[in-house]
Amino acid sequence: MVSESVDILNAFALLTNFIIVPAIAYGSQLALGALAVTLIYSIFRLSNFAQGDSMAFGTVMVILILALFQSDWANANFGAILPPYEFLSFVPTALYALPFAIGFTAIYLLVMDRLVYQHYRRIKAKAINMCMASMGVMFVTGGLVRIINGPERMTFDDGARFLFSVRDFKEFTGLTQGIAIKTSQFLTVTVAILLVAFLFYFLNKTKTGKSMRAYSDNEDLALLSGIDPAKVARTTWLIVAAFTAIAGTLYGLDKGFLPFQYHQLLLPIFASVIVGGIGSPMGAIVGAFVVSFSELLLTYAYKKFLIFLLPGYVPDSLVQLIGVEYKYAISFVILVVVLLIRPTGIFKGKVV
Repeated sequence: MVSESVDILNAFALLTNFIIVPAIAYGSQLALGALAVTLIYSIFRLSNFAQGDSMAFGTVMVILILALFQSDWANANFGAILPPYEFLSFVPTALYALPFAIGFTAIYLLVMDRLVYQHYRRIKAKAINMCMASMGVMFVTGGLVRIINGPERMTFDDGARFLFSVRDFKEFTGLTQGIAIKTSQFLTVTVAILLVAFLFYFLNKTKTGKSMRAYSDNEDLALLSGIDPAKVARTTWLIVAAFTAIAGTLYGLDKGFLPFQYHQLLLPIFASVIVGGIGSPMGAIVGAFVVSFSELLLTYAYKKFLIFLLPGYVPDSLVQLIGVEYKYAISFVILVVVLLIRPTGIFKGKVV
């Protein structure tokens, strides 16, 4: 009886380590990207296809700024710019460069808005024209990222830090299966909660946030009320820049940086927005976790889990429903099913 209980605990630890913890972290990263897409759509009625590549741009800015901080020139002229490792050892050094990266990302997005989107808003272009313009910005941003940093995969050394490791968990509990939580995963969830709280407070309690909501609900009435559309646009892009750079950096810390992988993130981000309900911030958050848990649950190999759960039973295969290489297809299927069955999404957003 005791052995069976231990096996169930080992099975639960296995799922927690390989599905629950990664899905929560991945869902938080998707949620930040989905909130940026939702905000842009709500204000401008623009489907931002450049979101994934914009996240890559923000991450590249972090990489460049870190390289500058750690260069011999910076150390010779300014001394040690980064805080001592012993002082804040649990904080990835990438986060020290993040405020600067947010600034550069904001400048880039504002420039793109001035050069591209502002013209289409002024002439009140059709949605399809706005989408095509967004796709153009997507390719330009992706190309710029590759020119700056190259197409190769990079890993953040900070991404390997752990709050506690599998070995620590095993020693503490005596189980044969362990649970590990990376610092990047903990920070992802913590930062996501703080940013979501800030966004809801800003939109509901501040004068500028209320102006943005009014502009989103009825543009003509908002203009008659004296709301400045230029200020609304600037504020929107500044918030989006912060969410974009932070989401991209946290994703890079957790999974490494590869430009094409960020480009592929566009599909699960859009799936999150549509599942939750287009234009609904809460829907974007819920949709992100639906997508993240779906991807991990369907691509995980359950062989070891079943061995723990059903003593004496050894499956012949890995018991994997879908191969990992098809994980983005899951987002596509979810997106199509929702559009066919419930186009308004879980929180009844705007019909596509």
